[in-house]
Amino acid sequence: MFASACAFGPARAAEVVDITHAHIEATDDGYRLAASYAFELNEGLEDAIKHGVQLYFTTEIELTRPRWYWYDDKAVSARQTIRIWYNVLTRQYHVSVLGSMAQSFPTLEDAMVLIRRPSRWVIAPKSALKRGETYNVTLRMFMDRELLPKPMQVNALNNSDWRLASKNKTFPYTAE
Repeated sequence: MFASACAFGPARAAEVVDITHAHIEATDDGYRLAASYAFELNEGLEDAIKHGVQLYFTTEIELTRPRWYWYDDKAVSARQTIRIWYNVLTRQYHVSVLGSMAQSFPTLEDAMVLIRRPSRWVIAPKSALKRGETYNVTLRMFMDRELLPKPMQVNALNNSDWRLASKNKTFPYTAE
């Protein structure tokens, strides 16, 4: 059964994750990232989930302050990983933010909504940014192949079905 999860069809071009919306909000807790993504799982990834393989989607964000006299000042660097898997016994899809909440869904499409529109998460405390300063924000989202089980990592490196990532999205943010 596990071998069928590894044997996917012919390799295709790498899939792309589109970052459709991204902005930073200043809250009492700190600075939060609100983002949404547009992508579909290809047939190989859907098949892997249905055979019990857990997939991990990681969002990385970095805020830098430009300096004319030296390298840019890296003010904030954060990442959040979301895991999705299927439980054959309960016939439920599960999505969890590592180190936080977990939810169950009856369909894969319902579970993917939480990955495509994750909850706003605190990327930095209020003290991390200087009020009024402008920062360059770099954001990217990708399927994290390094968190797959070791036998699956070998297949993922050689199979373009397992390359799901966004391009870096860069935008300015002035701290409030």
